[in-house]
Amino acid sequence: MDLATIFMISWFPLLVHLLATGYVAIDAPKYGMNRQFWTVTALLVPFFGLFAYLFERGERTPDPDRSMFEDGVFEIHESRADDTRLASGGPDDGTEHAEDAGSDDGTSRRE
Repeated sequence: MDLATIFMISWFPLLVHLLATGYVAIDAPKYGMNRQFWTVTALLVPFFGLFAYLFERGERTPDPDRSMFEDGVFEIHESRADDTRLASGGPDDGTEHAEDAGSDDGTSRRE
């Protein structure tokens, strides 16, 4: 085997891996992601770390055609946009159901 072949087999994949890690290190802060975590992940887990980063980055990419606070304080995922809201109520709403109003000894019970 000649020297050029050995160089291509051993150094080219390493160079591609280091370039991908550098891309993650530069790109992560643009999306509000932890630079150190993603750089170490991309460095220690070759190629899978890069693809995991790209997948997570895609989840954080905002839609420029839509306001992030359109539905209130929190953005609702498009798969949940047609869900109906839960009725207000619960243990602190001041109402008690007849069966939970109390027992014979005057104490109330909650399940």
